[in-house]
Amino acid sequence: QGILREGLEDVKQFFKANGSCRLPLSPSLLVKGIVPRDCSYFNSNAVPLKLSFQNVDPLGENIRVIFKCGDDLRQDMLTLQMIRIMNKIWVQEGLDMRMVIFRCFSTGRGRGMVEMIPNAETLRKIQVEHGVTGSFKDRPLADWLQKHNPEEDEYEKAVENFIYSCAGCCVATYVLGICDRHNDNIMLKTTGHMFHIDFGRFLGHAQMFGNIKRDRAPFVFTSDMAYVINGGDKPSSRFHDFVDLCCQAYNLIRKHTHLFLNLLGLMLSCGIPELSDLEDLKYVYDALRPQDSDADATTYFTRLIESSLGSVATKLNFFIHNLAQMKFTGSDARPTLSFAPRTHTIKTSGRIHDVFLCRHERVFNPSKGYIYVVKVQRESPGDVAFVQRTFEEFQELHNKLRLLFPSSLLPSFPSRFVIGRSRGEAVAERRKEELNGYIWHLIHATPEVAECDLIYTFFHPLPRDEKAAGTNPTPKAADATWARPLGKVGGEVKLSISYKNNKLFIMVMHIRGLPPLQDGNDPDPYVKTYLLPDPQKTTKRKTKVARKTCNPTYNEMLVYDGIPRGDLQQRELRLSVLSEEGFWENILLGEVGIRLRDLDLAQEKMGWFALGSRGHGTL
Repeated sequence: QGILREGLEDVKQFFKANGSCRLPLSPSLLVKGIVPRDCSYFNSNAVPLKLSFQNVDPLGENIRVIFKCGDDLRQDMLTLQMIRIMNKIWVQEGLDMRMVIFRCFSTGRGRGMVEMIPNAETLRKIQVEHGVTGSFKDRPLADWLQKHNPEEDEYEKAVENFIYSCAGCCVATYVLGICDRHNDNIMLKTTGHMFHIDFGRFLGHAQMFGNIKRDRAPFVFTSDMAYVINGGDKPSSRFHDFVDLCCQAYNLIRKHTHLFLNLLGLMLSCGIPELSDLEDLKYVYDALRPQDSDADATTYFTRLIESSLGSVATKLNFFIHNLAQMKFTGSDARPTLSFAPRTHTIKTSGRIHDVFLCRHERVFNPSKGYIYVVKVQRESPGDVAFVQRTFEEFQELHNKLRLLFPSSLLPSFPSRFVIGRSRGEAVAERRKEELNGYIWHLIHATPEVAECDLIYTFFHPLPRDEKAAGTNPTPKAADATWARPLGKVGGEVKLSISYKNNKLFIMVMHIRGLPPLQDGNDPDPYVKTYLLPDPQKTTKRKTKVARKTCNPTYNEMLVYDGIPRGDLQQRELRLSVLSEEGFWENILLGEVGIRLRDLDLAQEKMGWFALGSRGHGTL
């Protein structure tokens, strides 16, 4: 900090002598001074500086940039240029992936400036609001977006932005082999746009722990990202949209394989260590798989998504990074509540006279469960507010209070663990009584506890409380999303059917809206097809089994070879969806018959088919 202050004095003297200057980052940025109180540094290895300059334009905001010394920013410039070209290709094809691409400029050997994106936070800071193990939890990103987008339509728009930008990031980081991906170099805007920063390692040159690659997954796609997309912890039809976006974006870039190889090839002699020979170009060639058909590439990228989502190594890497960063963050950092946009105090809110937990209510959004309605009475006559909090939010308050005060000053918190269904009415009723006692003891504790900012922030109304004032929360379907609504009962299957060179290609893409099993559990669905008539049952084809979901994604190709075109007119595709039941007989969830003569297979046919009992399906 002392060194930074000394350096800033030199910068101030420069502006005294010169008046103003243009920033190297962009000639359009004209500045006239430095703002020392807004300047600081980041806790990464190169210790980059966060600088704030005074704008010459009196109506303009201060211009904030990052100055890095010790990293070859030419590599960052090249990576951002490749991502910018990818984005242009997508936009030209009518696909706006909502990418955030910032400016970066190398001003000398191992130094340069990077644009700061406003209203954005690193995933690490978002996750550690839920504790140092926040990287293992599913809700942090969704809760953070909900906090900054309290209105329902705002939140839906933010989720839509997240789905598109996350898909774009997955494709771009995979194709360019961007490594050293941890939760401090992935950022999220309050509008839902996700983007990556710090491209010090690319083209597959991963950091190593001994003989182990630090980046084990194909790209970063974790369960907390899937939670935002699905609107909960179970796969929904929005996940189908995400997979389709990824595969569509990947296939569009694959059509321009030679463009990217040529551009990167031009840079082989520029002295960037990680782009120095043909092996580095071969990484991009292998990632783009130009020899594959679009259908094969779609299947391939779907498997990559599944592999990344199932990778424990990524979350472990995030957790280790959280621990490593703890030594940098000072102990003076006060804990805050992850669901509260700002901190409130006894001075700003007014002294609390009494609190009473009135009732519990069933809610369905963002996930099924119970909320508890608390009446907050302040000292001012008539100053009464009602706030809604979940059990998990009460628990977060208690955990953060324990960081500030010894347990002897705090009341005991109700146990989280219950026998049987943890969301049952009886459990909610019991918790209501226990939580009532807990909050009564909190506000009657010693003044240092009862009057602390955490408690006053917890009981201050949030935007969602103000919206719900005087109304009951309206149950909402779990997947009322920007995706297409569900069809008939029994669900629908999305297929792509094509015919070429005496081969019939059936791409089983997604299924949505399958009914749960009779015991209430989600099925383990798979797809089985026959090409009728088939008395010998030789045309049976099957997909893999998806586990515990009513909205599975497959993107698997089933091929029938040696089918003459004239023979197609007489054939019917019989598709069944079954749930694998281990030792018991598999359960039929729905089926559809498709007469191939009803489809003009001169071109690929793609669409949703309704599943039901035996009968002929319509596209």
